[in-house]
Amino acid sequence: MKICVLVKEVPDAAVEKRINPSTGRMDRSGEKNLNPFDTHAIEAAMQLKEGGSVEVDEVVAVTMGPETAVRALHKAVSLGADRSLHLTDEALAGSDVNGTGYALAQALAAEQPDLVLLGQQSDDGECYTIGAVVADHLRMPSLTQVIKIDVDGGALRCERQAEYGYDTVLVELPAVISVGDAINEPRYPSLKAIMGAKKKPLDTKGIADVGIDAGRVGYDNAKAHCADFKAPAAKEAGRIIEDEDTAETVEQIVAWLDERKLLA
Repeated sequence: MKICVLVKEVPDAAVEKRINPSTGRMDRSGEKNLNPFDTHAIEAAMQLKEGGSVEVDEVVAVTMGPETAVRALHKAVSLGADRSLHLTDEALAGSDVNGTGYALAQALAAEQPDLVLLGQQSDDGECYTIGAVVADHLRMPSLTQVIKIDVDGGALRCERQAEYGYDTVLVELPAVISVGDAINEPRYPSLKAIMGAKKKPLDTKGIADVGIDAGRVGYDNAKAHCADFKAPAAKEAGRIIEDEDTAETVEQIVAWLDERKLLA
């Protein structure tokens, strides 16, 4: 079995998310990290490989992004992936979910994986849908919000979260599975793994290498453009009462509530 894990480089969670007004796209400058949700997908792949219920020949980390995205791939291989694939091309910049899903599917088709894993969402866009788009292009079954994976013969028995509880689904391979963060606790990479990550095989490919139609990707070919963004209005500063007289403090609070008609 070959497992491909889709990963993404995202802005650090501590960085305030903002839109670049000149491009209408998210400002991705500053510190970046591997999408934390994708670390659960890598761990799921490693548990399948190490579990012994199925023979996994290799785990391949795959990303689409600019040159800096290679750092996310280095993190992915330090967590256990055997090699990585970096799809990068100026023509891909500004692709929407449809274009991104199509491009990733083309790269995955060249790999011919038996299983594609990814985190249920990215920490920046949080669209939740990329797995389904990729699966549609690959003509594979798709499952989302999966929190448990067991091998069942030549298929996978998966438990997924739903609004009403849990579903247990038997899915035939090949398949695309988006995992939730409740599925496992990702491991920490060892120092040896971190140091050796840059030595693991890394393939860099452009759109021509995997047969991507340039007319279906990029900002100009996106189905939706974000036109206008405004920062939310600043909230009025709260009032702090520091009076040590309890009775007077209560009076001030009651008066404040009464002024706003919050008293019955």
